[in-house]
Amino acid sequence: MKIRKQSYGNKNVVGKNIERLRKAQGIKQKDFIAQIQVMGCNMNPTSYSKLEGQLRSATDKELFVIAKILNVAIEDLFD
Repeated sequence: MKIRKQSYGNKNVVGKNIERLRKAQGIKQKDFIAQIQVMGCNMNPTSYSKLEGQLRSATDKELFVIAKILNVAIEDLFD
């Protein structure tokens, strides 16, 4: 598992939790991005990495899709 090279930003409050939940389920980032794209969100690896790193805001649609893929309630992304 790669170690984060850059410190977290402050553009969102869900990035760390999404990363934690994704890793806990053993999903690789590239596979997760592919699932996001299949669910109808146009997201590239750089954009997703910035979301996890809290370097950009997340849209409501992205949060909905990510929660659905992780099989958690949207509220769980904020814990």
